[in-house]
Amino acid sequence: MKLAVIGAGAVGRSVAELAADYGHTVTAFADSASAVTDADGIDVTGTLTSKDEQGRVGTADPETAIASEYDVLVEATPTTLGDAEPGFGHVETALKRDRHVVLANKGPVAERYADVRALERESDGTVLFEATVGGAMPVLSTIDDFDPEHISATRGVLNGTANFILSRMAAEGLGYEHVLAEAQDLGVAEADPTFDVEGTDAALKCVIVANVLAQGEREYTLEDAEVDGISSIPGSALELAQEDGRTVRLIGEVANDEVRVGPRLVPETAALAVSGTRNIVQLETDHAGRLNISGRGAGGPETASAVLADVGRLPER
Repeated sequence: MKLAVIGAGAVGRSVAELAADYGHTVTAFADSASAVTDADGIDVTGTLTSKDEQGRVGTADPETAIASEYDVLVEATPTTLGDAEPGFGHVETALKRDRHVVLANKGPVAERYADVRALERESDGTVLFEATVGGAMPVLSTIDDFDPEHISATRGVLNGTANFILSRMAAEGLGYEHVLAEAQDLGVAEADPTFDVEGTDAALKCVIVANVLAQGEREYTLEDAEVDGISSIPGSALELAQEDGRTVRLIGEVANDEVRVGPRLVPETAALAVSGTRNIVQLETDHAGRLNISGRGAGGPETASAVLADVGRLPER
């Protein structure tokens, strides 16, 4: 497949770097200010070197990448809320050109799911978005394999930054602010960690799962989620939990037509008590019981592997 990769952050870069290993060719690559295109395949190494040294992937306008020749548009720009732009506009353009779309950007399917599906129905292109939920973990493809009608609920730990902070607070008896600073020094937390620690990132992932499970019967957005974060949790709460053989994790849940994210007490030996940046999702199935899917929920190569797995599922053009 010929890929146009939009977004030159960790995920977009990794998709470009790994595409050849999966038998694909990157024919266009764009960041927010520039683009490079070549119908025979761009020089990925040279393009990334240009980005590192000059701050730009190329000399062309970014829109030339979206207008170029490709089979699959890989949308890996940062997630935005509300109108989900510019990601949604990129999806719309590709589908109107009857191209496939693979999303790493959560915005279009968390905030405008019905619009995306409507565009897909009018297009010869297909939209896939495994990478938007749980990085490398095959959450959405597993739901699809078992059929959403046979999944009654999902729950899990879906943000590595929040989980790292809670794990360190519990293990070392440290306060939130101290561990947050440590996480930022290690690159586990962003300079502005609000998206992660206030539960927004986990909630968006749960909203996407809710939309998949609803199968078009209703649309969920972030406004439909009940969300609480971890920034106000004192270290003493984790100490008290440990005395009772429990710990605290930021749990996202989709059940009974509701989406909820917040800190929850879980047994220290439970599957949901994953540590560090590890993620886990539990699927409650009608006929196979509870399934646990655990792994790396973020990271450039990890998330890129989910993107490229989606590319492999698409019909040839």
